[in-house]
Amino acid sequence: MTLGAVFPGQGAQSVGMLADLAATYTTIVDKFSEASDVLGFDLWEMVQKGPPEDLSATQNTQPILLAASAALWDVWQKQSPSPSYVAGHSLGEYSALTCAGALNFADALRLVRLRGELMEAAVPRGQGAMAAIMGLDDPQVVACCEHVEGVVVAANFNAPGQVVIAGATAAVEAAVVACKADGAKRAVLLDVSGPFHSPLMAAAQSEFAEALNRIPLTLPSIPIIQNVSAKVPNDLNELRTNLVAQIAEPVRWSECVNQMISLGVTDFAECGPGSVLAGLIRRISKSTPTSGLSKAGVL
Repeated sequence: MTLGAVFPGQGAQSVGMLADLAATYTTIVDKFSEASDVLGFDLWEMVQKGPPEDLSATQNTQPILLAASAALWDVWQKQSPSPSYVAGHSLGEYSALTCAGALNFADALRLVRLRGELMEAAVPRGQGAMAAIMGLDDPQVVACCEHVEGVVVAANFNAPGQVVIAGATAAVEAAVVACKADGAKRAVLLDVSGPFHSPLMAAAQSEFAEALNRIPLTLPSIPIIQNVSAKVPNDLNELRTNLVAQIAEPVRWSECVNQMISLGVTDFAECGPGSVLAGLIRRISKSTPTSGLSKAGVL
C-alpha cells in the first residue's frame, strides 16, 4: 500500500466538528490551544460554539482548518505509516506543507490568516461570485465561461462532471444560464464571500508574496503535488511561485489526484474534518480506496 494524504480547503468546516475525536484524543484541543495563542483568539471555542457566520469568515476559516488538519495529522502519525505524497485543495495546500515540514505551524497560521484577509478584501462583497456546475465536461464549462461577457473562469476542476466557476457576479450568473442551456444537470450559485481562484483575486497576490518571502520555507519532507501545476515542484522557487499563483489560478484537483495515482499511490486518507475530498476522489478514481480521518473508527 502506498498512501497519499489529502487536505481539505474551505467548505469542510462546521460548528462542532472534531468534538467526538477530541474527547478521545486530547492532543486535538492542545493543537487548537497552540493556534489560539499564536493568533490571539480562541479557535476551539469558535469551532464548537460558532456562530456559523464567524466560522465561515475566510480569515477565520483558513487558520481553523489548518489547525484541524494539523491536529488530525499529529494523531494519525502516532499510529500509521507516513504517506508517500501529499496534496491539499486550495487552502489545504498550506496544511499539507505544514504537516510535511515545509512550514512552521505558527508561521503557517499567520500566513493563512493574512491570505484569508487579503482574499476577502480583494473584491468588494457582492461584486464577485462562484457557482458549482454539475454534469458537463471540463471543456464545456470553459467554453460557456468564454462565451459570456465579463470575467468568469473555471476555478476548481474538482472531479469529472464537477467544476466550480468564479468571477464577476453578473458574468457568473450569465455563465450559469449558459451551462444550463448546454445541458448541465445542476448549476447553482455558492454561498461564498468572493470569486476565489479567478483573475479578480490578483489584487491579493503582491502583498501575499511579500509575506510569503519573509517566512522560512523549505521543500517538504514528503513530496507535494501543487494545485496550479498538478506536479511536484522542482525547487523552492517553484514552490513559492505556485503558492502565489494559486490565489488567482484554478485548482486542478482532478489532475492532482490522477498524478498521485500515476506516481504509485494506491490509497488516500483525507486529513481534515469531513470527507469532501474523499467524495471527489471516488468520482475521479472509483477503484482507489479513500477514507476520511475524522470519521469514527478510522483513527
